[in-house]
Amino acid sequence: MKKNNIKIFCIALASVMSLTSCSDSFLEDKKNNDNVGTEIYEFTSGCNGRLNDLYSWCLPAINGQSSKYSSDGSADICGKSTEEYSGFSDFVNPQIELSSMSTTNSVPDYFMNNSGNIQEAVYGRIRNINDFIGYVEAGPISQEDKDVYLGQAYFLRAWCYYNLLKWYGGVPIVTEVLEASETSLKPRSSAKACVTFILDDLQKSATMLAAKTKNGGWKGSDYGRVTTGTALALKGRVLLLWASPLFNRANDMQRWTNAYEAMQKDLADINACGYGLYNESGNINGSAFANMFLQSKQNPEAVFVTLYNNVQGDGLDNQKNNRWERDIRPANTGGGGKNASAMLVDMFPMADGKIPATVGTYTKLETSSITYENAYPFMNRDPRFYRTFALPGFRWTYNGNASEKDKNNPADGKNYVLWNYVWYKNANDMGNAESGSSYAADNLGNSKVGVYVRKKSDDADINGSPLYNYVANDTKGAAPFYSAAPLIELRYAEVLLNLAEVACGAEHMDVAVGYLQKIRERAGYTAENNYGLQSNLASDQAACMSAILYERQIEFAYEGKRFDDLRRWMLFDGGTERVAGAPNTWTLTGWGGNTCTWLGFKPLNGQRRENMEFRTADKFGTADPEYGKDPLIKAGVERYKGVDFRLELTSQLTDLKTWYKNNLVRKMKKGDGRDANHTDLYMNFRARYYFLGLCSGAMNATKGIQQTIGWEDYNNGGANGTFDPLAENSEAE
Repeated sequence: MKKNNIKIFCIALASVMSLTSCSDSFLEDKKNNDNVGTEIYEFTSGCNGRLNDLYSWCLPAINGQSSKYSSDGSADICGKSTEEYSGFSDFVNPQIELSSMSTTNSVPDYFMNNSGNIQEAVYGRIRNINDFIGYVEAGPISQEDKDVYLGQAYFLRAWCYYNLLKWYGGVPIVTEVLEASETSLKPRSSAKACVTFILDDLQKSATMLAAKTKNGGWKGSDYGRVTTGTALALKGRVLLLWASPLFNRANDMQRWTNAYEAMQKDLADINACGYGLYNESGNINGSAFANMFLQSKQNPEAVFVTLYNNVQGDGLDNQKNNRWERDIRPANTGGGGKNASAMLVDMFPMADGKIPATVGTYTKLETSSITYENAYPFMNRDPRFYRTFALPGFRWTYNGNASEKDKNNPADGKNYVLWNYVWYKNANDMGNAESGSSYAADNLGNSKVGVYVRKKSDDADINGSPLYNYVANDTKGAAPFYSAAPLIELRYAEVLLNLAEVACGAEHMDVAVGYLQKIRERAGYTAENNYGLQSNLASDQAACMSAILYERQIEFAYEGKRFDDLRRWMLFDGGTERVAGAPNTWTLTGWGGNTCTWLGFKPLNGQRRENMEFRTADKFGTADPEYGKDPLIKAGVERYKGVDFRLELTSQLTDLKTWYKNNLVRKMKKGDGRDANHTDLYMNFRARYYFLGLCSGAMNATKGIQQTIGWEDYNNGGANGTFDPLAENSEAE
């Protein structure tokens, strides 16, 4: 380590790190939960209670992207920077450039956030983990017990640092509990040093947990804790990130090879922990793909998972509800609804596994021989389509009766069919993409969504034991659809697709294709047509990598993974834009200097994402925007019975198409913004966003820290930052 490597970092952050906090029941008798006595570490019950507290601080949650949580698939700043949702997020808004000098349009703060709240501050959580590690290591419990507790703590610390690494490229590495002093903390370490540190923590975790978890994983009440397999799976994600273009501008083949060899070796240990692709007998129309999100016990797919319950009450400590179901359900069943962009709806594969010919996004992938019918987007699609989206005429059943809340809502939850088509009061608005003067059927009214996100839904047609409590009349602050469904942050499917990607990068395309086939098989494809994959993937590296990224986009839609993939591969501009003040090492020289061109991917910058809705056909005219004025019902139109995904689909979808043809019209709805003159605006992810800068608040509180290259240094009069995430070393080494 270099002499004088300890710099003035921040007294505010050091103060955050000097705190502790516990909220578990074991410590309820402690009057001051910010000062936990060291005697708790003398007993396994105390260590376990403290560890459970760390879990509660660090586990992913359904809260959207923040300094504390990773993206969960919501329309947060990450989701709205992908094909999944429309509407410019701060990252892609062409009219606003994020600032590190002002609180106006400030770059998001994932580095420090609220320094006065230890749970919200990343380094506050790291401080508590370091505190735990130090006391357990020095404590009197057996080494066997220490390994169990420390193995989990090392994973949680690695998880915190991984989430910093992917945003900033290099951050201070702190492994001890620091005093509240201006000279306590270290400067930013290089990305390379951070990767090495994270991998070391994960390997420690995997080794320490092996004796307890390599025999099928945790059982009983311990299910949901991290395992050897969890640590190795996150290790694979980190190795993949390090090999990807974001960090590997010259396409150093050794990184791909190292990642491939390590991840291939680790797969056996991951499997030994009981992980594998979730499947079930009678996998009909992607039912296994849908049902895997609803397994609250011993789910082989759930490699890293947050468990929930449906306990409800006033201020109960054990109440931990998943709000996803409430967020995605239509308003006439007690929900809010998430609006899928037309871009992704149109992009999903056809029934033969190929991309629709009308898309033009992945030009090195073979297009489908099945004609995509734009007016009827549900026809002949990949089985996962029907488990990801909901359109008018789709069954989407639930346990309950929403008419108890509002008499105009459909009453029979167990036979609920979504009818979210709209009508207009004014004929001039019927073709106007910006008009919001429509009214939706079945009491949806103004709470209308064109195409609903259905992903991860607790559908009563596939789950006979719902994981939520539908509460029609809220009396205790509980709301409908607070669910016990788990949140899976890292699935076994990702383990395989991460491995496929590094295999392709290391030029083992045949191996990569094998893993793609496994994913496609679970989705419902068979060997008869090579699982819907084109024949040249084992011989064409660019086509193979493109197929892997497309598969990830479909398989993990609305799971919060797409934005990370877009950043890793620099797919907003192909990596061609130059960051101000960046050295030559930032220039992308691998992949022909343009990842988009090499992959055959159309850059997202310069594109728009629109929405779609289905309105009543012109022959039905207009109607007042009121309940009971539905033009179709007034005309005596009998609704289709609803597509039942438990049954054979072809004839049902054909019948629904006929019904649409007679009664509905697909209409484009404005998605991304337009300017004051109603001129289309287009996505613009600026090159410096690939590595975030520290916001003015964080810089003001951390006087000695370096700003990232490409961002203005708040502490140095707005001069260009000097920290290089891609440098081999930093001031800390």
